[in-house]
Amino acid sequence: MYDLEIRRRALSLVSTGHSLNSVSKITGVSRSTLRDWRSGVEPVGPRACARCESPARTPRPATAYAYAYLLGLYLGDGCLSAQPRGVYALRIACADAWPGLIESCEAAIRAIHPDNAVCRVRRGGCTMVTSTSKHWPCLFPQHAAGKKHERRIALEPWQREIVDAHPWEFIRGLIHSDGCRITNWTEKVIGGELKRYEYPRFFFTNKSVDILKLFGDALDSVGVEWKLARRSNGAYNVSVARRASVALMDLHVGPKY
Repeated sequence: MYDLEIRRRALSLVSTGHSLNSVSKITGVSRSTLRDWRSGVEPVGPRACARCESPARTPRPATAYAYAYLLGLYLGDGCLSAQPRGVYALRIACADAWPGLIESCEAAIRAIHPDNAVCRVRRGGCTMVTSTSKHWPCLFPQHAAGKKHERRIALEPWQREIVDAHPWEFIRGLIHSDGCRITNWTEKVIGGELKRYEYPRFFFTNKSVDILKLFGDALDSVGVEWKLARRSNGAYNVSVARRASVALMDLHVGPKY
């Protein structure tokens, strides 16, 4: 770990055009650490990451909003896959029906790791937005063997701080992964005339009790009312149907596009 003064001096030198090699020689900070600092990824504690043998990292506040959104996408439709030489591939499955979702996912990844390449791999009906890094397990400590709904999912304290600061981005990521906005309708006879009434609602569907709770807690924090119902396939539906709550969701989340 480096103290704050060394970090400030190193970033100041980088910002004035010095090469990473020259800054490393002047400050004694490794080039890989300088690249991480320049990319907006910084140490968040004394614990070491066994996978990459460097301090665990988290997005700095300037990119925390993007991380909150990407965390929601990861919990819904994301995974990490081990690659050679200790590298991990982050893959987020995005339905081809929603090109805006694909663009938003790629933008969030680039905001967090601007120096890393992001590619799109076409699969049947979906696009896997993919980026590789040794540090993805640091940023997504929920990664483990097995399906998410068959193991415990809990946020680290630093993740909780980010979600608490950017709840709407987290909610939007979850809705964009495993949720939707639909329009229900019903018919009523009013004054002898059959009339059709339409009303929008949001749904979020998941099998993980832990992820459902994270979603419900985030909704509670922003004043959105919701209800939980179990489906026949073992999954649960979180429904947002009250007019005022739907209006909040429309304002901050909106439909997929």
